[in-house]
Amino acid sequence: MADPLGPLEGRTALVTGGGTGIGAAIARTLAGAGARVTIAGRRPDPLADVADAHDAITAAPLDVTDEAAVTTLFADRGPFDIVVANAGAVASAPATRTSLDQWQQLLDVNLTGTFLTLREALRQPATGWGRLLAVASTAGLVGYPYVAAYCAAKHGTVGLVRALAKEVAGSGRTVNAICPGYTDTPLVERSVTRITEATGRSADDALAGLLTGNPTGRLVQPDEVAATALWLCGPGSDMVTGQAIAVDGGET
Repeated sequence: MADPLGPLEGRTALVTGGGTGIGAAIARTLAGAGARVTIAGRRPDPLADVADAHDAITAAPLDVTDEAAVTTLFADRGPFDIVVANAGAVASAPATRTSLDQWQQLLDVNLTGTFLTLREALRQPATGWGRLLAVASTAGLVGYPYVAAYCAAKHGTVGLVRALAKEVAGSGRTVNAICPGYTDTPLVERSVTRITEATGRSADDALAGLLTGNPTGRLVQPDEVAATALWLCGPGSDMVTGQAIAVDGGET
């Protein structure tokens, strides 16, 4: 049950990619703070699992790369006070073996999908208050080998956020990016699997390799990212905008 005295009581929120991992954690955290939350994504079963467990969360199908679908979702389910553009995907390969199709797919999901989501949020009637968040990555702050397309998309997301924050400054809307390091999600599990298949290393060794640059020596937890999202949406955050906030244990 949502806390009726929560800091987001009466607010509405949209979280894309809300069926698993960071998106699901953000949705549950916002709902727990009193918001009514719509989660959206391409896979109906994970969305239903999250929505069925919380009476303040509802699910909607969405492909964030489909401009018409994004527009329709906002028209049917909006307006939203809080919009979290979280949907994303990753694939790894040396740059020399990255096909144009793979490059375009990762830009479509991670950058264009974020643009379409945030643009539609800004097209809503101004109310004097709003919170727009993009879940980027530490790959939007530094480079990593074998994920050039993903890094390019996430760097683009950070640039997009900084530009939009300037456009809406003084309107009561803020625009920020959250940049998690390697996080305990199905996406990272798949990355570990790909490494083990490609190298023959054990899963523990593959994970240790991913965490080499993290001083804490552990994965970020989705709830830790969600807590940052709640702070950016809560009281006292009005002057925090245009920021790319790393949640990475000191890696960057």
